Amino acid sequence: MREPLFTDSKGREVAVPDLGGPVADTHAHLDMLEDPGLAIANAARARVGFIATVADPSEDAERTFRDLPIWFTRARELLDALGLGETALPRVRVILGVHPHNARDLTPEVEGEMRRLAGHALTSAIGEIGLDHFYDHSPRDVQREAFRRQLAIARELSLPVVVHLRDAHQDGEAILAEQGLPQAGCILHCYNLGPDLLGRFLRLGCTVSFAGPVTFKKADDVREAAALVPPERILSETDCPFMTPEPFRGRKNEPAFVTFTAARIAEARAEEPSAFGPAAYANALHLLDRERA
Repeated sequence: MREPLFTDSKGREVAVPDLGGPVADTHAHLDMLEDPGLAIANAARARVGFIATVADPSEDAERTFRDLPIWFTRARELLDALGLGETALPRVRVILGVHPHNARDLTPEVEGEMRRLAGHALTSAIGEIGLDHFYDHSPRDVQREAFRRQLAIARELSLPVVVHLRDAHQDGEAILAEQGLPQAGCILHCYNLGPDLLGRFLRLGCTVSFAGPVTFKKADDVREAAALVPPERILSETDCPFMTPEPFRGRKNEPAFVTFTAARIAEARAEEPSAFGPAAYANALHLLDRERA
């Protein structure tokens, strides 16, 4: 364990787990954070080496591409002020797609904007796309059609997809089976169910990403699922500012906290954190870093 950087929800100092190297946050919403530059600086101090942040072209995806240099400049200034000028900032890539909440807004114009931004060097995946039958902010038939259209775009552009399914796993599995996964890969984002459903998505060929719920005290079923994922197909994420892991529940989530999620996944898998960390990090770069560093 290293020097404490954070305090938990009760104000106690918490040391950042040592994962044996850099950690990846494969699903963040930097544009939803109050101070993305501070979050990037905190991530750097926690040895988060890679962040994939989501941008939705039906909203203002352009902002993420435009503001990333500003966020990086602020992060560097904050680290310099702490005497940490040599600390490496994480690489950031963009996941680009129309969320199922906004499926009704996937117009030809929005699709054109998505294709334009998909050509940006920072874009590494199409997502988060899929189905949300919990909120149903868009009609279910519209969600299904938007899901199919964006899967087709991902295949056409040779990009992986990042899939959001809530109360819609059977429906989503059927569409993925019908359409086929993009050759570049498919990430099932924020898996928070038990092992029974998991096997269906593993058989399809999905990579599975776990977020804060894997750390929750009553989430034994999620940890059981995490223990079953093949080592080359498991990822860690925050989904920040949502899904804050233990011991920070009650606070807004941020990429630095992915280290606590990754350590809990390793524990659930009965693996040494220093062994799990590098493997999961390599998985993230393989799928989401087009530079393949």
